[in-house]
Amino acid sequence: MGLPRIHLRLASTAAVRLHLPPSGAISHEVKDRKEWQLELEQHIARGQLTFARQVLDRIPAPDARAYNALIRAYSWRGPFHAAIDLYRSMLHRRVTPNKYTFPFVLKACSALADLRSGRAVHAHAAAAGLHADLFVSTALIDLYIRCARFGPAANVFAKMPMRDVVAWNAMLAGYAQHSMYQHAIAHLLDMQANDRLRPNASTLVSLLPLLAQHEALPRGKSVHAYCLRACLDQEEEQVLVGTALLDMYAKCKHLNYACRVFHGMPVRNEVTWSALIGGFVLCDRMVQAFSLFKDMLAQGLCFLSSTSVASALRVCASLADVRMGTQLHALLAKSGIHSDLTAGNSLLSMYAKVGLIEETMALFDEMAVKDTVSYGALLSGYVQNGKAEEAFLVFKKMQACNVEPDVATMVSLIPACSHLAALQHGRCSHGSVIIRGLASETSICNALIDMYAKCGRIDLSRQVFDKMAAWDIVSWNTMIAGYGIHGLGKEATTLFLDMKKQGFAPDDVTFICLISACSHSGLVTEGKRWFNTMTQKYGILPRMEHYICMVDLLARGGFLDEAYQFIQSMPLKADVRVWGALLGACRIHKNIDLGKQVSRMIQKLGPEGTGNFVLLSNIFSAAGRFDEAAEVRVIQKVKGFKKSPGCSWIEINGSLHAFVGGDQSHPRSSAIYQELDNILIGIKKLGYQADTSFVLQDLEEEEKEKALLYHSEKLAIAFGILSLGEDKTIFVTKNLRVCGDCHTAIKYMTLVRNRVIIVRDANRFHHFKNGQCSCGDFW
Repeated sequence: MGLPRIHLRLASTAAVRLHLPPSGAISHEVKDRKEWQLELEQHIARGQLTFARQVLDRIPAPDARAYNALIRAYSWRGPFHAAIDLYRSMLHRRVTPNKYTFPFVLKACSALADLRSGRAVHAHAAAAGLHADLFVSTALIDLYIRCARFGPAANVFAKMPMRDVVAWNAMLAGYAQHSMYQHAIAHLLDMQANDRLRPNASTLVSLLPLLAQHEALPRGKSVHAYCLRACLDQEEEQVLVGTALLDMYAKCKHLNYACRVFHGMPVRNEVTWSALIGGFVLCDRMVQAFSLFKDMLAQGLCFLSSTSVASALRVCASLADVRMGTQLHALLAKSGIHSDLTAGNSLLSMYAKVGLIEETMALFDEMAVKDTVSYGALLSGYVQNGKAEEAFLVFKKMQACNVEPDVATMVSLIPACSHLAALQHGRCSHGSVIIRGLASETSICNALIDMYAKCGRIDLSRQVFDKMAAWDIVSWNTMIAGYGIHGLGKEATTLFLDMKKQGFAPDDVTFICLISACSHSGLVTEGKRWFNTMTQKYGILPRMEHYICMVDLLARGGFLDEAYQFIQSMPLKADVRVWGALLGACRIHKNIDLGKQVSRMIQKLGPEGTGNFVLLSNIFSAAGRFDEAAEVRVIQKVKGFKKSPGCSWIEINGSLHAFVGGDQSHPRSSAIYQELDNILIGIKKLGYQADTSFVLQDLEEEEKEKALLYHSEKLAIAFGILSLGEDKTIFVTKNLRVCGDCHTAIKYMTLVRNRVIIVRDANRFHHFKNGQCSCGDFW
């Protein structure tokens, strides 16, 4: 007597279950379609998509359900191209896709931004009459937006007979991702007016970052009010929307609102904490940012991630807190996050910015994976720490490893050419920018303007400026500053007037550049007028830097007493930099009495750095008070300040040649010294007399003359005369201010050797030609 029918079905199902292959194996028994389908779904559930594909290939006549199951798995888990390949196989075997097939295939096309395949699927869906299906249409919208094809996306959306909030969100997300603010807002209003749909959590999470990007605070507050009325129930939604709101307020620099949202959230995740920390960093409130980070760690290491640590390391760099930075490094290593690329790059940037370049190099070498940001951080670190040549080597290594530099990398590299005054390197960098299609980037153009100006080619700076697609205030300021260091004060003034005609409002930096340009050109009256215009017309309150420029303007022009009175009338207490500007002029104009008064003020404040100690020593030496000069040098030594030796360099055929005073290490030293001796004979015949007051040691007059002759800039110029054709301009860079004797001697050199000589010192450019200097002796 047989089993009842229901028992037979149970027995059959049990048999199927008993005969399922173990994980990782494929059954080779003869099965019907239902059994194969069950085994296929079992492998998919386990994530064994390779075995699932093998099972599908063994099914004698798989239907759309079987294909859909595996296509769906590929579209969610990847590889995405496998979903598209399987769809093609489905068509090849003449299995008709249905309304479930197309959304899955389109999702894979979207993930790959495969517009060509997506368009083909769109055509197939239209042929099947399913292109207006809600899910198919939403998938099409997502595909077209992912490929930045808003026209086709809008067409699909407009033709949908019925639209749900997911479809509306798909369009809104696209507008938000592509920063199309006006389109996004109009779309949101249409959503509520036409289909009477209420924005959900996904809507808000897409919209709020766009509002943050455009600092649309009033609309952001309206969204916040809607969130309070909406009463989001699910915890996940509360965290997502709360974090997006917090981030919006933080990026709009309204930290009070951001903190209120933060403290009102019942649940927070790592992204929430990182958003608030990032807000404090953005507002330059580094101490509070770091305090918040420590509070986050107190919540448990579950919150520690590469994102949050990136903000914390940025704070350490800003505060120059090496101790905490190294502790974070240890914490990352302990938690295993240090191998994460984002965390590694953040550590690189931190070490580079605090000046620990050896640690930066060591960490870079340890990193298993490096990207553009990694190379950029190391390169930027070298530039910031005065190692321009090493920066170029990093760039060459980056190219050799086929790592493509981005805008940030090039903006870091180009100033390295400025530091070295290496025009050939600068032109190569400019070429790299053009080849990579980055020449229209405003930040890169600004860097190029600065680089060419500091390499002595103000004409090329102006060419870059004139060809820019769009200027910002930095572009104008950089060009004005370039004219300034070349002593072209009138050109700087004309450019400033052009800037106003173009509708740009000057900022505080503009006036620093403008007054400085007047100072380097001896335009005292004009400089004073711009200072008054800044306060009276534009309402910009002078900072210490503006007062330094004004003192420099008056002092360079020889109005030393007026400069002294200006300092006395300042509403701010003059710091060492202000007095130092006057002291330098006392040295140039040999006003020993005022120099003594200024030196006493500096001594009361305590000289900062080497420069003012050297100036004080020079003042006493020029007055013949060598004992007092020696005392200043003793104090300088006790305080640990070291005088930087004068160094000059010149670029010959792409190679840099450096010289220090009395240097005999160069392979052509004999020829260089012989040339200098010959030049000295020639310039003395024209009336040159060595100004031995610039020799700081108590030496015999003949020894002083000899010491002056072998200053580093003179050695570099002599080498340039020997190495470059007579029609070539000699360009020399010096790390310190050129001394008065060298300035006079170089004027004579242009006459006896009939050469054009350009010297860039620590303050400005000097264009020497026909016995004259472009500075007009205002340096």
